[in-house]
This record gives sequence, C-alpha cells and structure tokens, in this order.
Amino acid sequence: MASRTQLDGTHTVLTPEYVEFKFVLAGALSRFLALLIDTLVSLTLAAVLISVLAATLSALALPLIFIAWFLIDWGYMIALESLWSGQTIGKRIMGLRVIQESGVRVGLLHSALRNLLRPLDRAPAFYLLGGLSMLVTQHQQRLGDLLAGTIVVREQRRRIPSSLARPEGDTSMLRDSDFLARVAKLAPDEEALLFSAALRREELGIEARLTLFSHLARRLQDDLGFQKPEHFSDEKLVMFVTAAVTSRRAKARTLKSTSRR
Repeated sequence: MASRTQLDGTHTVLTPEYVEFKFVLAGALSRFLALLIDTLVSLTLAAVLISVLAATLSALALPLIFIAWFLIDWGYMIALESLWSGQTIGKRIMGLRVIQESGVRVGLLHSALRNLLRPLDRAPAFYLLGGLSMLVTQHQQRLGDLLAGTIVVREQRRRIPSSLARPEGDTSMLRDSDFLARVAKLAPDEEALLFSAALRREELGIEARLTLFSHLARRLQDDLGFQKPEHFSDEKLVMFVTAAVTSRRAKARTLKSTSRR
C-alpha cells in the first residue's frame, strides 16, 4: 500500500485496489487524555497486584513486586493494542486507534516497538520529547510511532446506507451459518475496505470497477475462505458480504440500545 499525507490533520491511504481512505489524526489533547486514563487503569492494576503479593508472599514480595510493576508498565499497552486492534481502555473511551501508516491494524510487533520506546518519549519529564516529536512530524507521531511506523487516528463512524443490507437476487446466502460465521471473523479494517468499495463502486470506470472487485473477491475466497456461488459475479459476492456485515452491525446496535433501557 502507498500513502500520502496532507497538512490538514488527515492521513490518506490509497490501496492497491484503488480505494482511498482518509484518517483523521488524533490531536495531542485527546491522546493525553487517553494516556491519563490508561495510566490510572495500569496504576490500579499494579496496586491490586502488589497488595496481593505483599500479603501472600512476604518473603518474595519485593522482587515479585518489581517484576509485576515491570510487566504491567510495559505489558498493559502492548497486550491491549495487540488484542483490541490498536486500542486500549483509554483509547477506546476517547475514540482513538493506533494503526500502521499503511492503514491496516497493528500487530504485536508494531505495538511492542512503539511502546518499548515510551521511556525515551517520556524524557526528560511529562513526555516532553514525545510531545515535541508530535509537533514537528507531519503524522503527529511520537518517537515510538516513528520507530514502529504507526499513527494514532480518530475512529470515524460512517452511517451505512440501509440499501446495502438488501442486495438484489436470492438472499438465502445471508441465512447460511457458515457464511455468517466467516463474516463475523472480518477485522475492522477489512470491513472498512468492503464498505468503501461498495459505497464508491458507481464512481469507478468499468475497468477499475472490475479490477477492484476481482481483487476483493479473491481476497475473500483465498484468505478468508468464502465460497462464491457459480452464478455470482465478484462484485455480487462482495456486496453480499457487505450486506451481512451491515445487518450484523444493525442487530448489535439494536441489542445495545435495548440493554440500556
């Protein structure tokens, strides 16, 4: 994937399928608030664990306390960002996410690199070096982000047209359990790519449109195990997967709304 950056607080990524994504970069204040929340959470976890160790293992408490603090201080961010597709508790509350510069989700390696350099970002105090780095870099990256090739962006909740949930033709596939199970395994960045293609397909020329949906259908089949019926075109397969994701999201919102009442 190739990317280019604009100077208005956005990061633009152009995929090999000619789909363009624009990400809004997270500002210093929202990142600081997310960090503050995460710091409070990690300190609480550390306090609880240290209290338990001190009460149950008095003879070994001191070395174990140092080990526990090290694991929480270094492991909290790395573990959550890896498991939650670039989010921690603080980032989730503030609506932020860490992604690679190429626009895809971060993995264990990227999260480890950006967080292992955090002590340098903190130097000499209160994240002064990290803050200065954010001010002078185009992508608003601290030193850990520069090392890992990551950026922090705001979550963008786009309203999906209801028409995407009602594809034309036989819709029996939308009730197939195997098909729905595979849809549920799609990652957020994969869903975003499908939605962007579905929403912009009418804007593309015929050759670009065929190429785009050919790439997407091949990825769905080869990498994710989807089966394409013989009478389906590549575009129709993508549209049915997108419809299933749209329906699943609508049901999740309904359940969430009901649970709040």
